[in-house]
Amino acid sequence: MRLPAVGHHRKPRRVAMLSVHTSPLHQPGTGDAGGMNVYIVELAKRLAAINIEVEIFTRATTGGLPPAVELAPGVLVRHVDAGPYEGLAKEELPAQLCAFTHGVMQAWAGHRPGYYDLVHSHYWLSGHVGWLAAERWGVPLVHAMHTMAKVKNAALAEGDTPEPAARVIGETQIVAAADRLIANTAEEADELVRHYEADPGKVAVVHPGVNLDRFTVGDGRAAARARLGLPQDAVIPLFAGRIQPLKAPDILLRAVAELVDRDPSLRSRLFVPVVGGPSGSGLAKPEGLQKLAAKLGIADLVHFHPPVRQDGLADWFRAASVLVMPSYSESFGLVALEAQATGTPVLAAEVGGLPVAVNDGVTGILVPGHDPVDYARELRRFVDDPQLTARLGAQAARHAQFFGWDTAASGTADVYTAAMHDHRRRVRSHHG
Repeated sequence: MRLPAVGHHRKPRRVAMLSVHTSPLHQPGTGDAGGMNVYIVELAKRLAAINIEVEIFTRATTGGLPPAVELAPGVLVRHVDAGPYEGLAKEELPAQLCAFTHGVMQAWAGHRPGYYDLVHSHYWLSGHVGWLAAERWGVPLVHAMHTMAKVKNAALAEGDTPEPAARVIGETQIVAAADRLIANTAEEADELVRHYEADPGKVAVVHPGVNLDRFTVGDGRAAARARLGLPQDAVIPLFAGRIQPLKAPDILLRAVAELVDRDPSLRSRLFVPVVGGPSGSGLAKPEGLQKLAAKLGIADLVHFHPPVRQDGLADWFRAASVLVMPSYSESFGLVALEAQATGTPVLAAEVGGLPVAVNDGVTGILVPGHDPVDYARELRRFVDDPQLTARLGAQAARHAQFFGWDTAASGTADVYTAAMHDHRRRVRSHHG
């Protein structure tokens, strides 16, 4: 390995991270808080551990928040006032980007020139602010899409609203402006090139990590079930995540109804927890899923729980026989890795990053398409073979070890270094 010339390939000292629509301090599994929150928090902490300071700018969603909060040593969360605190939907945020940008610029104005070495924006709303900030500060912009409008619109759940044209245009502009784009998977990298004409040389793949200290096999399935008060001998297919059409919890319910219709004796053996809060287009009708369970005649089997904190979530994963993820679109599917790290296999739709997160047939099962009958068939295997959970689960725990956050942070730091190098070279040739 050739060592980079000193000075030319230095990594940044301080990064401005932008997360406009979701605060790293919010509870994942509610509203617009989900995998991306976890991603930003974990990544920032690990970057700080390798001496890259991170300041995360996010929109203030309640009054009276301190302007800055230390999340961890070397990680600062800055609250920016932009728009009303409460009740602003993600769809209404584009109108507040100007105010948000102003807040970011104000924070920067108090510092000496060159305070931030790089801007790393998450999701297209932040990308717009990042584009302006990076240009104004004369630093590179690194952007992570997390999800893309064109990809989402190509795989819409029935009754879900398509992403607006303004978002597609916004994403296209950011792709053109960024010095580097970070994709979660090779598939996402291909989508950036295919749908948004990204320059392949600017796209880097960095797999997200999983917190391997928190998501562990621990003291096992029986103990976790005892703590949560779940039946020891039940088959427990778990749904964990935001309740919205995109995540398709209804497919799990229909699959369970299918199983019970075919074999009524399974009624006494199935216990189906749904852990998460309504979100997105599900916010308008949070009780829709309860009504569906009643209509399908399985209200007695389905148990709804509000979102839980990460350590509590680890116990739900440990307790489950299998985590079910029938999503229509999933840029990575962090939950799949978290569950596997606790020794629980995953039954998931073969979409997005899930084929990277789940090793089909080894650590879980991937289903092409979204037919509840197919999910019912696979769930039946867990009923018929009591050892299947343990067999796949042991492999799953091993597989998850390859996805630590340290690996993700060092991969991200390499992308930063390359972006800074390219940016300097471009500036030099521009002035040359």
